Amino acid sequence: MVPTQFKNDKDISALNDALADISYIDGYTPSQNDVVIFNALGKAPAAKLAHALRWYNHIKSFGDEKKKFPASKKALSAGAPAPAAKADDDDDVDLFASEDEDEEAQKVKEQRLKEYAEKKSKKPALIAKSSIVLDVKPWDDETDMKAMETQVRSIVMDGLVWGASKFVPVGYGINKLQIMCVVEDDKVSIDLLTETITEFEDFVQSVDIAAFNKI
Repeated sequence: MVPTQFKNDKDISALNDALADISYIDGYTPSQNDVVIFNALGKAPAAKLAHALRWYNHIKSFGDEKKKFPASKKALSAGAPAPAAKADDDDDVDLFASEDEDEEAQKVKEQRLKEYAEKKSKKPALIAKSSIVLDVKPWDDETDMKAMETQVRSIVMDGLVWGASKFVPVGYGINKLQIMCVVEDDKVSIDLLTETITEFEDFVQSVDIAAFNKI
């Protein structure tokens, strides 16, 4: 269960555990549930809480676009109990059954649980990816755009793949570099990527996200 209030480190740790195998609070796309938890958290989790920090930085990268996230299909609940599992007909309790029958029923149940766990473990994990178009703007018309593109493409991150690019006129003889990349959401922070690009201070004035699409 994902906590909705963060009174202590234990609550943030619970959020980190909940995000270990998922990219968003609800489903495979961001929703208002992500915004609710993001606002409740208030600040970035500690670096040791890698899953929560990755999720926080990713949601933060949307900026004001968070307001446009769709409503979630699932309502958040801080303490609602999990629904009781529906009992199989084979597992009905017989008050007059012998101990041998009870043991046999337990073995059947354990075997079913084992088979279910094995079947679930064989399912391939879904990798959430995003396609992003970045606008990289130079300082002036004297900036070497080819050299700037070379610097940008020199950035190597696990889960980052650079794509096509082009130079787009912005006026007064100045062009901007428009470059596409595909990132694995769990591995690449968009904030970190844009900050790394702006570190090429001799070439880059600013970086904007021109397009962002889930794959």
